[in-house]
Amino acid sequence: MQDKEEEDKIAFMTCVEMVLMKRGDTKHNLVMARLKSLYDADIMDCLEHPEYLRTVLKEVFKDEYTAVLNEIKLELEKLVDIDRLKTKFFKVMEN
Repeated sequence: MQDKEEEDKIAFMTCVEMVLMKRGDTKHNLVMARLKSLYDADIMDCLEHPEYLRTVLKEVFKDEYTAVLNEIKLELEKLVDIDRLKTKFFKVMEN
């Protein structure tokens, strides 16, 4: 059985991935491929290294980056008791 922190991390990154999937398969797949090719990382690695996701999202979404970030914030509001994860993640993502 997973501990609470691991479950929170999975829920957090699932919300991030849901936003990307809503943006379309092509862009979602491109984000995943760029994470793999640039950093040998997947979406779960981006919680510990949000700079990876920031770089790739800015590359893929360009002028829509801020809108994507706002959608991620809205999706994450559905989760409770993860403020620590949110604070750390968005500190990097908003720079």
